[in-house]
Order: sequence, then C-alpha cells, then structure tokens
Amino acid sequence: MIRSYKDLTVYKRSFNTAMDIYRMTRDFPKEEVYSLTSQIVRSSRSISANISEGWAKRTYEMVFKQHLINSLGSCSETETWLDFALECQYLDNETHNRFMNELDQIGKMLNKLHQNWTNNEKRRT
Repeated sequence: MIRSYKDLTVYKRSFNTAMDIYRMTRDFPKEEVYSLTSQIVRSSRSISANISEGWAKRTYEMVFKQHLINSLGSCSETETWLDFALECQYLDNETHNRFMNELDQIGKMLNKLHQNWTNNEKRRT
C-alpha cells in the first residue's frame, strides 16, 4: 500500500537523480551558475517536486495525473539541458548516457503510473 509519495519508486529515483545532477553540476564553470547550472538543477528537481505536489491533490485524479504529465515535461527538459552540458563539454559521454538512461526509466515509470492510477486503486510504481 502506498501511504505517501515517498513510497513511490518513481519519486525516490527522480529525487536521487536530481541530487546526483546537483552534485555533478558543482564541477561546471562558475560562469554557468546562473544559466545552465541553474536550469538543469531546477528542471531535475521539478520532476520529484511535481510528483509530491500532485500527491497532495490526489483526491482529484485528473489533477494528480496532470502533475505526472508536468513531471514528464521536466524530465524531457532535463534531458535537453544534459545535451547542452555534453555539447559544452561540461560532462563526458558516459555521465551523459547514465543520466539519459535513468531519465528514460523515470519517464517510463511516470507514464505507467499515469496510465494505471485511479483514486480507487493505488498500484506500486
């Protein structure tokens, strides 16, 4: 039984990925702190933040599902910022691929949760 958004695997993975991205950006050039660094950290945090905000409104099924869609949007946005970071040579291909693979999995989990969620039946994701 899911009692909290923190029980959702997709929340845990997205939160941990955001923290990993935050740590990775500490090595970005200082001139990027108010641009690329800020954008990638913000978008990656938004994935789990939308899950938790939606959870608080889950009695309204469509509102919760809209927050899951917003999480998917933040997931895609984060992928784009990672592409910029790769092109700027702020991270290597291995790191880029690791994050992209994790974000792909998170996106699939968000899609599955969105498809399967009803207020009457809470499934593990």
